[in-house]
Amino acid sequence: MIERLLVANRGEIARRIFATCRAMGVQTVAVHSDADADAPFVAEADQAVRLPGNTPTETYLRVDLILDAARRTGADAVHPGYGFLAENAEFAAAVTDAGLTWVGPPAKVIAAMGDKLAAKALLAEAGVPMLPSWTDPDEITDFPVLVKASAGGGGRGMRIVRTADELAEAVASARREAAAAFGDGTVFIERYVERGRHVEVQIFGDTHGRVVALGDRECSIQRRHQKIVEEAPAVVPERVRTALHEAAVAAGRAVDYLGAGTVEFLLAPGGEFFFLEMNTRLQVEHPVTELCTGLDLVGLQLLVAEGEPLPADLPGSTGHAIEVRLCAEDAAAGWRPDTGTLHRFSVGAVVTEFGGLAGPGLRLDSGVVAGSVVGVHYDSMLAKLIAWGRTRAEATRLLAGALARAELHGVTTNRDLLVRVLRSPAFAAVEIDTGFLDRHPEVFDPLLPTDQVPLTALAAALSGAAHRRATAPVLSGLPSGWRNVPAVPQVTRLVQSDGHEIEVRYRLDRTGRLADWGSTAPGSDAAGSADPPAVALVQAAADRVVLDVDGVRRGYRVHRVGSAVFVDGPDGAASLTELPRLPLPTTEVGAGSLLAPLPGAVTRVHVQVGQRVTAGDPLLTLEAMKLEHPVLAPIDGVVAELPVPTGGQVQAGAVLAVIDSSPASADLEPSNPEEDPR
Repeated sequence: MIERLLVANRGEIARRIFATCRAMGVQTVAVHSDADADAPFVAEADQAVRLPGNTPTETYLRVDLILDAARRTGADAVHPGYGFLAENAEFAAAVTDAGLTWVGPPAKVIAAMGDKLAAKALLAEAGVPMLPSWTDPDEITDFPVLVKASAGGGGRGMRIVRTADELAEAVASARREAAAAFGDGTVFIERYVERGRHVEVQIFGDTHGRVVALGDRECSIQRRHQKIVEEAPAVVPERVRTALHEAAVAAGRAVDYLGAGTVEFLLAPGGEFFFLEMNTRLQVEHPVTELCTGLDLVGLQLLVAEGEPLPADLPGSTGHAIEVRLCAEDAAAGWRPDTGTLHRFSVGAVVTEFGGLAGPGLRLDSGVVAGSVVGVHYDSMLAKLIAWGRTRAEATRLLAGALARAELHGVTTNRDLLVRVLRSPAFAAVEIDTGFLDRHPEVFDPLLPTDQVPLTALAAALSGAAHRRATAPVLSGLPSGWRNVPAVPQVTRLVQSDGHEIEVRYRLDRTGRLADWGSTAPGSDAAGSADPPAVALVQAAADRVVLDVDGVRRGYRVHRVGSAVFVDGPDGAASLTELPRLPLPTTEVGAGSLLAPLPGAVTRVHVQVGQRVTAGDPLLTLEAMKLEHPVLAPIDGVVAELPVPTGGQVQAGAVLAVIDSSPASADLEPSNPEEDPR
């Protein structure tokens, strides 16, 4: 029997495992980096051990420190979660060698499936369908192909290549990313299937020789080869489902699988499917299977690790579940991750956290709470929101509505994109595959329509005025904006998260009613809308503004943190910054300066000072939150400054390069430096 379990992971998955442990009466141990010292998962553990440092290589990838933490706390078992060391055979062996129970498949199985090339060869012998693959780029004659990391997962180290000219750089880039993420830069190349779907089967094996399939999942909607929307069951013909389950069980039996695992397949439009990989761990998307089967997969993991057989009467799948991954990133800006303090994190109508549902409803598995700090050291995922309904349409509507109404303040998230995906006609019609986002650029539009931005800005301005009156040390009873010359409007300047400035002008009469208003927000002309909607002020408080717009009442929830103003309205949310009326002098950034969009490390510099570049040319590569982010020249010109060398760490807003676009720079001779001169 497992008495005390150490979870060698962090965030949402650590909290998820702890929830099951509490229900089963198992004591818990957390390990944490310095950056995670105040994280919710640390507070929820019975004991916690610090791993000095912040980066994964200093902390969550240190086998010696984790085993020492188990020894110091008296833990008798280790659960790896997913990511980090979850599929590291050496870690699994070290845990068992230390006399601890390993909650996962044996090290030899992890090793066999961790090498994707070896796994493909082994499972092909078991009759599992395979795509053709190559290890030598010179053998590739037909495109498109997909470059993949042999030891990889989570979409890292993957590149789609459509022409021969792109292949060498794609292989080199995939190798760098794979080496940084997994310590192994080995890559291979597979035929890329256009409009393929990513469908996977949840398998489970026990120590008594039984391997079963516990349903399937659709995981085709992805960004950067990482899943963001998952559902169970997959919408496929029953004959295809049966064949998928049989192939997955055959794969599990071929390696004497033990514990929870996932066999992933690529489903072609004609119904053919091919093996992609076997994940020898619990998957991020396991909640959709739990909601459809009623099983606690973490609980089953613990029972199997203790040597218990799987239940004889495992349930089938009922209803439909859909999960979205809520991430701190700007989808419209190339999936750029965001950092900062999560000032508010509120999702209404959530029925349960980290557990099952008794009927239709919402489940939240979150690694953060209000006040959590989102840093640069780890993945950008904040939480998973999962809906279960009797039908796919019911689950979709429930999930989209809850997401749209959620209050997510402080960091940019992919919430709007997720809502638009769920509400898109193509998703409803199951017209989905791994290229869904490429073919549907409309889902990148913000939920808040452009013509509603002026009203949202007006609500923010009126809220600010109410806040100032409520906190005024004297004469707080006067109407906001009271003055001897009431014809002069009040002016509030705000900046949207995309950098656009909005000026709101409004005038209240002697009784506090809104006399007139205008805005230079998007949706109105430069001088203010010539014919703005008729608006009457119903209520204006620091946290809520109600406007009557052409006879229709519209409520806006307002949350202020310093100069930041977060407005959640009936059509969508806006993140604004109120500018001071009398701004202090600031240091002006030089013309042509290219600033770091977020903290990170410069891993490559592609140009040198004096080199002529054109808009779109790669200048350098910034690595942050486990992903590479190319930094491109915004304009034509000549590189005037490169203040950050390869390997240099930068903070958000730091100058990465300066491009001189003056006419004089056009007379300079172009240079042809070798790539990455530093």
